[in-house]
Amino acid sequence: MRTILTLPLVAAWTVGLGVPSALSGLFDRSGSTPYRLARAWGRLCLRTWGVRVEVRGAEHVPPGPAVYAANHVSALDIPVMFGHLPAEFRIIHKRSLHFVPIIGQYLYLGGHIGVHRGRPFEARRSLERAAARIRGGTSVAVFPEGTRSRDTAVRAFKRGSFVIAIEAGVPVVPVSLAGVKEVAARGALRARPGTITMTLHAPHPTAGLQVNDAQALAARVREAVTGALALPVPAAS
Repeated sequence: MRTILTLPLVAAWTVGLGVPSALSGLFDRSGSTPYRLARAWGRLCLRTWGVRVEVRGAEHVPPGPAVYAANHVSALDIPVMFGHLPAEFRIIHKRSLHFVPIIGQYLYLGGHIGVHRGRPFEARRSLERAAARIRGGTSVAVFPEGTRSRDTAVRAFKRGSFVIAIEAGVPVVPVSLAGVKEVAARGALRARPGTITMTLHAPHPTAGLQVNDAQALAARVREAVTGALALPVPAAS
């Protein structure tokens, strides 16, 4: 019954905020207005589902641009990150998402970073453009596992996001999302009330690192992310 009641509201938030968000990108090329609307969308969706997010470690947000690397369990991670990560960011996404109605227009006009994944040359140029954007002051959020985990296990982090961080010369902030699977056990659209904990860890600097160090950096960041997932998750109130 709850799913029947919440789905129309979530659809309304997505269309009602997605269209203005995309259109605002035509006038605000910085992407800040589309981002603020996406933040409101994330919070409204979570509130509709009865999902609370407790943020820990906000003091670890660095003063400049950074790469925020989080574990990925469910599509619910998207509104959680947009709604509650205590820093403005853009996401790195597959360019093919540009063809998805509303979402694609928002990503393109909102200044998010699309990358090619199929062709090595284009993929490399996409990574270089992403690094240049970050050097210019744009923080990004990534899910380095590359795909959603079917359980709570955190898969190996792929090196691509960390190559970008090293080439941009910015720190990587590990982000642990705990409690998502319990809230969205039957899928994001059938989320049930509960509490998710977002924990930001101390930044991992990239100064002095080379591209060949990306895999080792990925392993260190993954270790930080998984460490917090073993902590107790607050009960729903």
